[in-house]
Amino acid sequence: MKKSSDLITEARQEVTGMAKGGMKHPSTKPVLAGAAIGALAGGLLPIVSWPIGLVAGAGYALYNRINR
Repeated sequence: MKKSSDLITEARQEVTGMAKGGMKHPSTKPVLAGAAIGALAGGLLPIVSWPIGLVAGAGYALYNRINR
């Protein structure tokens, strides 16, 4: 398990890389897929809305990408 400061630093670097590299960056497609799955799940669940699901799905996919 990484320290939270390392995790935040790596997440910032990863997001910056995705912003600069666009669809060519290796993390962009998995994070977008996680966001789409989260949005669908959020739309189907009665309490959670799709924007919350989208953010949660993207965050989970990014976390998995960083912690591999």
